Amino acid sequence: MGQTMTKAAGQPGRGPALPQAQKRWNLAARAGRWSSEHRGVAVIGWLVFAVAAAVIGFAIGTSSMSSSDYATGESGVAERILAREFPQPAGESVLVHNRAATVRDPAFRAAVAAVVARLGTLRDVTSVRSPLGSGGRSLVSPDGHSALVQFEIAGSSEEAADKVVPVQSAVHALARSKPGFLIEEFGTASGNRALNGTIAQDLQRAGYLSLPVTLAILLVAFGAVVAAGIPVLLALSGVLGTFGLAALVSHLVPEGSPTASVIFMIGMAVGVDYSLFYLRREREERAAGQEPVAALRVAAATSGQAVLVSGTTVVIAMAGMLFTGTKVFTSIGVGTMLVVLVAMVGSVTVLPAALAALGSRVERGRLPFIGRRTGTSGEGRVWGKILTPVLARPLASAAAAAVLLMVLALPAFRLHTELLGFTSLPSDTPIVKTYQRVQKAFPGASLPASVVIKAQDVSSAEAQAKIAALGDQATATGQLLSPVAVHINRARTVAVVDIPLIGDVHDAASARALDTLRQRVVPATVGRITGATVAVTGETAGTTDFNHTIRSRIAVVFGFVIALAFLLLLVTFRSVVIPLKAVVLNLLSVGAAYGILVAVFQYGWGASLIGAGPTGAITSWLPLFLFVILFGLSMDYHVFILSRVKELVDQGMPTRAAVRRGIRTTAGTVTSAAIVMVAVFAIFITGHTPDLKQMGFGLAVAVLLDATVIRGVLLPATMELFGEWNWYLPRRLERLIGTRSAASVDPS
Repeated sequence: MGQTMTKAAGQPGRGPALPQAQKRWNLAARAGRWSSEHRGVAVIGWLVFAVAAAVIGFAIGTSSMSSSDYATGESGVAERILAREFPQPAGESVLVHNRAATVRDPAFRAAVAAVVARLGTLRDVTSVRSPLGSGGRSLVSPDGHSALVQFEIAGSSEEAADKVVPVQSAVHALARSKPGFLIEEFGTASGNRALNGTIAQDLQRAGYLSLPVTLAILLVAFGAVVAAGIPVLLALSGVLGTFGLAALVSHLVPEGSPTASVIFMIGMAVGVDYSLFYLRREREERAAGQEPVAALRVAAATSGQAVLVSGTTVVIAMAGMLFTGTKVFTSIGVGTMLVVLVAMVGSVTVLPAALAALGSRVERGRLPFIGRRTGTSGEGRVWGKILTPVLARPLASAAAAAVLLMVLALPAFRLHTELLGFTSLPSDTPIVKTYQRVQKAFPGASLPASVVIKAQDVSSAEAQAKIAALGDQATATGQLLSPVAVHINRARTVAVVDIPLIGDVHDAASARALDTLRQRVVPATVGRITGATVAVTGETAGTTDFNHTIRSRIAVVFGFVIALAFLLLLVTFRSVVIPLKAVVLNLLSVGAAYGILVAVFQYGWGASLIGAGPTGAITSWLPLFLFVILFGLSMDYHVFILSRVKELVDQGMPTRAAVRRGIRTTAGTVTSAAIVMVAVFAIFITGHTPDLKQMGFGLAVAVLLDATVIRGVLLPATMELFGEWNWYLPRRLERLIGTRSAASVDPS
């Protein structure tokens, strides 16, 4: 076995006592030493960076993705044609409904006429279509109890969410003036306004709750106000600085709507974690008898280096999102890489400077009772009781944990994804209730498929004949409904044909109808227009194309993340066994998280316990996002624990003893870090936005599983089973990458 193990004199578990010839300074140790010696420059420089970045970013502003940037595949082609040559105004409808009367009754017609007249007086309302008269038959439900007044909001669709506010106020006033009638507005602008408002409320709630919750957890972990406040302040300042950097970068890579929330969530989680790793090790070394300067150097060379390794792994994982071929993932990937890099830099520079400046004052503000019982040695009694049976029966423990995770992952084989929008908001949301009423009275009319035709002249006889044939053949299928609406731009180069689909937009019936439209009807009609480009877009098409794009790229993303993480761990620990086990354990953790996510949100098992309901689907971007994020974040604990184990091994301790000691001494830190992450992620579960709710739940569950079943059972059990083989490195690789482990302790 070609293993690499640096022997060292001295007592295992205490400060390093390496021969002078073997003393080397790793990057984190050098950064920590410089910062502690130039503490004023380091602290002031960090504050200047955070404030300046935030101020400059706010002043310059953020360049956001347009609606067409979110689309992929064929629907992306259609949306880009529309964005360039035929920007679509936001379409809105007012539903007029009366259970007792029909559109033939004078009172009903008077209510509709009042709606039409009032809309005609509003500034940004155009193209009002009334259901009254011969041209409005398609706007009256078959039973006659419901009618739609359709109109558009002038200007671009991006501005419509603000312009629709006075329209909604007018509609509410009409509803109050017509007792017995249900008068409600629904459409793209009003729906997006409801969704954006819900997202803003959820993010605001997360911001308000995350800081006090995190601080409370750290107060319990450290038992002192100053020690608990340092990680929170460092993480928060890093997030603020990253927001500024992200605003600057957005002018090169436009920012997607989920990016800000992801930056905040990941930034607070890893920022606190990295500070926690560093600070707990420094306290542990001081409690073991080290002088403050020596304790800080040991913390820098060990936990600081672990932060750099785990942070680099997270950045590598985030870079995998750049290979998805979607702009929204590119935005999220760039944002998360920025915030992790900022957290890494802060942890190995300003943190040691602050600790050096504070000295023993870091223990100030000790809390009664909590402060007295908070240990600094890192020896966890609870984890000690768990580890004893695990290490006594490693094979049985590993098998039981693996089976549990595989059982939890089973529902993931039925994973179904959709692009969740405002229609997936809670069912008691007013806009959702209105959508459901419109959908019931006018199936498919509220969110139709749109056939976009770009040609030299869409008003030519050939084009008009094929467009007419498109409508006729579509309705003849039985899967595509009427009314079929045709819109042509002023240049007569683009035509849009709106065709309602059967089903509820996201179900299997709508998917089959879309396939019929794309594969049979379009090729036989408008697809034959000479020189024309034809593409189908819409809600159903967008989900179908996005899912197809992700499925076609997921193997590349998985392969990239796994391969680079493997190589990084190989170089860090000089072992092929360690990275192989890390990959397998992380995949088990992610698979179990997928399964629980599907069971709760797709099937509705226990959804009411977290204030949710079954959505029937997981938001399309979440599975790949979860894999990338979780694969990166799980390395935090993995690298932190194994760095301590490898440190002890390099000091001459046998592997099995090092596993016992290493995991026991890191258990408290891992537990505290995991609780912080779970708490921050779980805050998003309390919101109402479906995709953010699923994201928070999936991340919280995965981190909880990772910190307990994976790190508490599977990791120690497999380390015990492999023994010295954990450090196996083929001689060819040993000659290629060298023999010194990056996890070694090497301060002087």
